Amino acid sequence: MCVCALFHLIVMILNLDRGLDAMPVPTDVPMCTASETAQYSLTFTGKWTPAAFPKQYPVYRPPAQWSNLIGLTHSSDYHMWQRNDFASNGVREFAEKGEAWTLMKEVEAAGERIQSVYGILSAPAVVGGTGQMNTEFEVSTRHSYLSFIVRIIPSPDWFVGADGVSLCDGDTWKENISLDLYPYDAGTDSGFTFSSPNFETIPQDKIMQITSSFPSHPANSFFYPRLKHLPPMAKVTLTKVKKTNQIISLPLEPTQSNLLPIGNEIEDTLINTPLDCEVSMWSPWGLCKGKCGDSGVQHRTRYILMHPANNGAACPLLEEERKCFPDNCL
Repeated sequence: MCVCALFHLIVMILNLDRGLDAMPVPTDVPMCTASETAQYSLTFTGKWTPAAFPKQYPVYRPPAQWSNLIGLTHSSDYHMWQRNDFASNGVREFAEKGEAWTLMKEVEAAGERIQSVYGILSAPAVVGGTGQMNTEFEVSTRHSYLSFIVRIIPSPDWFVGADGVSLCDGDTWKENISLDLYPYDAGTDSGFTFSSPNFETIPQDKIMQITSSFPSHPANSFFYPRLKHLPPMAKVTLTKVKKTNQIISLPLEPTQSNLLPIGNEIEDTLINTPLDCEVSMWSPWGLCKGKCGDSGVQHRTRYILMHPANNGAACPLLEEERKCFPDNCL
């Protein structure tokens, strides 16, 4: 998307909250009574490594990477996306293609209709499975929630993100929040692997969290039946900072500085997910080889579909033989 076009939408959205009467606030959620506004820094850290996710890890065309982050600050009655609900057209286009125009138009419409959106934030893409992106944003007492989405590249319609993270605790703004991020399926494309071709889901499914056993198809890139839970693919840290005049961050082009964190920015120990060997079905038994009147031998074979990694189960035998008696002896 053109940066200037996105900036125009951002300005329109931010202006929606200025000078408008307050809408009724749902009574089933805690009321925020903190000081009027607060500013936060957001750091996204990719943890998508070949060691943690060895199955079909993308290494080229394209290699593993993250899209830019698109986020919103909003009130409790708004959802950018929601687990177990259908993705909007905007979320669909972003999850499948990384295109944010329709999503931004949906945000603009929501701001005009129910005055729920306070501002939009973005951070530059990460060129690699591990790396960082940063941005800052502002929240208000009426709009104390954060939602965001980041596309997994490559993938059919998979993403990580958060829905309605509350930054307010009664009369206090929270100082620090840490979020582990796991993959979600937008429910709009039925591909099983990172590099699957487009295969539209008809009818559309709801947004579901991807786990080590769901979807249960062995071909799925996240299918690790030996694991109870997938390791997190990424992490987001939110830190309250001293207020400045800047409340939005425009998208930037990916740069080499986004490739790898420096210093001790990734403190987690390296995760090594075991990947068991996977083999094909046995072939039919071959011809019986032997002399007429004597027992012979016939063979069958299978081949490796997935080599083991990180101390996963070794491959079984790939060839078997058994005794037989030749047919059609003259």
